[in-house]
Amino acid sequence: MFTGIIECTGKILAVNANGTNKTFTITAPIVHELKIDQSVSHNGVCLTVESIKNDEYTVTAIDETLKKTNLGNWKTGDEINLERCMLMNGRLDGHIVQGHVDTTAACIDKKSVSGSWEFTFKFDESFAALVIEKGSISVNGTSLTVFNVTREAFTVAIIPYTYEHTNIKSVEPGSTVNIEFDIIGKYLARMAGLK
Repeated sequence: MFTGIIECTGKILAVNANGTNKTFTITAPIVHELKIDQSVSHNGVCLTVESIKNDEYTVTAIDETLKKTNLGNWKTGDEINLERCMLMNGRLDGHIVQGHVDTTAACIDKKSVSGSWEFTFKFDESFAALVIEKGSISVNGTSLTVFNVTREAFTVAIIPYTYEHTNIKSVEPGSTVNIEFDIIGKYLARMAGLK
C-alpha cells in the first residue's frame, strides 16, 4: 500500500528481456534502504525488489503488467517515480494507492500557469465513472487532484515542488502515463453494478 507521495526518482540503468517478462536495473537515492522482497512503487506500479548490489537494484515486470502500464516503453536512462510502501504508524499525506495500475492515459495538453503547470490526460471512456471532479487519482504513482473532468479526460495542476521532484516534468503531449483510479470509487462502482 502506498500514498502517492513520491520519495525520489530513480534512473533505469538496464532493461533485459526474459521470455515475455522484462527485468529492470535501477539506481536511486533510496537503494541503501531497500531490502530483498520489498515492495516499491515504480511509476505507480508495485514491483518486488529481487536483488541489490552497490547502488542499484533489480525488479521484474511480467507480461500482464507490461501490457497494462507504460513499463513496456521504459528504456535505459529513463527517470521513474519511486515510493516505498507506507508505514502503518505514519500519516497518509496523499490517498490510498495500491500500486495496481488500472490503465494508461495519454497527455493531450501541458501548459505553464503562473509558476505552476496544468496537464490534461485522455483515458478510455469505459473508466469515466471512476473519475470525479476534485477526486484523487494516481498518475505515474503521484497522488493528484483532478478537475475539468469529462467522460474521457481530466486535468491536474502541478505545484513547482512536485514538478521538480517527480518525472512529471518529462511528460509532454503524446506521453503515456500510468493511471490508478481511487480504490474507494472502484469499490462503489462495483457495488452499484452488482445491484
